[in-house]
Amino acid sequence: MEDIKQYIKGYNEKPVSKFTKKMWWCAGADEQILMQSPMADRVKYAGIGGIVFCTGLLACVSGSYAFYTIFAPKGDAVSEDPINIGWSLLSLAFGLVWGAIILNMDRFIVSSTGKGDGTDRITGNELLQALPRILIAIVLGFAISAPLEIRILKTEIDAELQKKQDNFLIDLNQKTDSITNLQMKSKKIDLSKAETEITEIESTFEKQRIEILDGRKRLEDEIAGRIGSGKAGEGPAAKAQRENLNKQEAELLEKRKTKEPEILALTDRQKRLTKEVDELDKGRDKKYKKNVIVAHQLDGLLARIQISHELSFWVPTMIFLVLFSIEAGPIFFKMMMTKGAYEYMVENNKKKIEAYNGIVFSDKLVDTINGAKDAEKVDFLEVTHETESKQKQLDKQGELTTQVIEKWHTKKGKEIDENPEGFYTEE
Repeated sequence: MEDIKQYIKGYNEKPVSKFTKKMWWCAGADEQILMQSPMADRVKYAGIGGIVFCTGLLACVSGSYAFYTIFAPKGDAVSEDPINIGWSLLSLAFGLVWGAIILNMDRFIVSSTGKGDGTDRITGNELLQALPRILIAIVLGFAISAPLEIRILKTEIDAELQKKQDNFLIDLNQKTDSITNLQMKSKKIDLSKAETEITEIESTFEKQRIEILDGRKRLEDEIAGRIGSGKAGEGPAAKAQRENLNKQEAELLEKRKTKEPEILALTDRQKRLTKEVDELDKGRDKKYKKNVIVAHQLDGLLARIQISHELSFWVPTMIFLVLFSIEAGPIFFKMMMTKGAYEYMVENNKKKIEAYNGIVFSDKLVDTINGAKDAEKVDFLEVTHETESKQKQLDKQGELTTQVIEKWHTKKGKEIDENPEGFYTEE
């Protein structure tokens, strides 16, 4: 017996590194009890804690990359743009927070998973009890694996994404050309109408002006004798013709004056439409630049995940299965673990605390619609003791109050017998 005690004492005195204690903490194990446990239990819980810690570390890397992919400045999928330092640091901070969240969730899942039936077999009842934790592990596996898969397939995804960005940009530019050309077509039709109207008015005036000039030239030739009768001189007919030409010229000037506001309005409309057509043509270039920015926005987390699934089914599936195995591994390990010294010491320590605090568990039969069933009854001895003490105190106080009232009643009765007039008068 002394040899065993000496062996245990020496066993417990072996130094434990801070890293091992951190792994125990990740596994949700009790450090004080593990310090008194055999090496097998120490290694077992350090291994489970290591899996939980690695899951948190992978979640940190995955979250950082996902955050950078979502919020970093967008550009061509295949480019030589330098990494944005500011967004990288912010993504790392987010990744640390995300990793801490996953680490604590896994730590809670593992620590809250019981030891099952204490054997290395996983029964149906154990699986049913662990089902909620397994479902959570599946969700976390998806959340962690998605950013990792797009990072592993980054080169292939970049090449495919660049094609989609280029095709998307071509479609956007074609739509821009179609809309701009349609708008310009309407403006050009109006511009052509205005120019035609101005040309028709100017042509009419010019035709009349030329006719008047030709008439004056013929009149001068007749007066000079170059045409007509061949005799020089201005007769009555020539005078009448000159007066007619002067009249036509005055009418032309009057018509031009009358049409001048219309011509000015048409000219202003022509200038305005010409300016609008130029602005539409210049706006096309601005829209082209905007289309480039819109095409760059295609470089998001969802687009990359979709492309990764289009490129390969097995690679994302295998990555998810690996992450799920890491995530759910500790749950299944704990169901497969046989009870060791640590588990019995934890149970013993728990019962000691319960006994010290007056908490007693017992079985009792409960009548239900399906018949009598075993149920666990919990007795809180300290609460029961306090309740009984308080009840006794209230009972004694009631007895004392009754006694006081009776004595007061007796005393008052004597005073009334000795002096009734002091308590009652006819008035």
